[in-house]
Amino acid sequence: MMSGRGGRETLAAGGPARHVPVLRAEILKIADPREGGLYLDATFGAGGYSRALLERGGTVVALDRDPRAIAGGAPLVSEAQGRLTLIEAPFSRLAEAAAARCFSGFDAALFDVGVSSMQLDEAERGFSFRLDGPLDMRMGIGGRSAADIVNGASEAKLADILYYFGEERASRRIARAIVADRAKKPFETTGALAAMIARVAPGKPGEVHPATRSFQALRIAVNDELGELVAGLAGAEAVLKPGGRLAVVTFHSLEDRIAKLFFARRAGRGQARSRRLPGEPEAPAPTFEVTGPQPIAPSVAEVEANPRARSAKLRWGTRTSAPAFASDAELSALATLPARAPARRGKA
Repeated sequence: MMSGRGGRETLAAGGPARHVPVLRAEILKIADPREGGLYLDATFGAGGYSRALLERGGTVVALDRDPRAIAGGAPLVSEAQGRLTLIEAPFSRLAEAAAARCFSGFDAALFDVGVSSMQLDEAERGFSFRLDGPLDMRMGIGGRSAADIVNGASEAKLADILYYFGEERASRRIARAIVADRAKKPFETTGALAAMIARVAPGKPGEVHPATRSFQALRIAVNDELGELVAGLAGAEAVLKPGGRLAVVTFHSLEDRIAKLFFARRAGRGQARSRRLPGEPEAPAPTFEVTGPQPIAPSVAEVEANPRARSAKLRWGTRTSAPAFASDAELSALATLPARAPARRGKA
């Protein structure tokens, strides 16, 4: 779920940085920022989208759960002279955070989901298997680290995390090896875990590093990234005004599946509103209009300039005046591990 905000230098929060907002032109076309408009940047990161919105006269409320991103955005807050409110919070709490500061009726809400280039490039954050560092992976402060999960979860739980959140076919083999090795010495660094995975599940020449899917899975589990996305999209639905736009950039199939289903359900796709059984409740009115071919992918030129954009997909919709949906069990199911059936007891 790699965010594509890396590559060549661009002006981000605080000046030159090594981050390029993915699908920037397409995002701005959808958001259509203008003077006096109110915009939500749910994933501030290096501030690329927020800066672009501010340059077009908008007022921006931006969130990030990473305190380093918040600190790095201080110069842009000062430069914006009251038009940028920067909040340290996960985007699952965006509706609550906006209401607490008396913001409502947003003209657009933007999500660039996933780990940022800043986080990947800092070895001490423990996100990358290419840079040896502590096995951490936390985007915010507090909570379980990747080391806590690797050294404490059961073999079955580890296998489920790797399989469902990383789509790792060798999940059982890797989980078995983790449990065997941690009994001798707990895993403390990204290098140690990556080396073990490469040993027990080596890849073929030309393929991605054998630890890629496992590291993705652990990061998703540590930060509850899929649950955050489900809650964040529902929050955006609640704070957008009629006619407001919601744009979501995702970077792998698990995220895109949630965004795709969210927009399909909110647009009423698959609902036969005139064919209801007696007593069957009426389907809720669509809360979004979804138009045009989707998803939108980066151009060849953008991928050449910024290789981390290659897997990005953009989906978007326009808010209607219908009331926001209640909780959505089908979407929530995509964000959690399936429940395991109780183990059968053997015969006495």
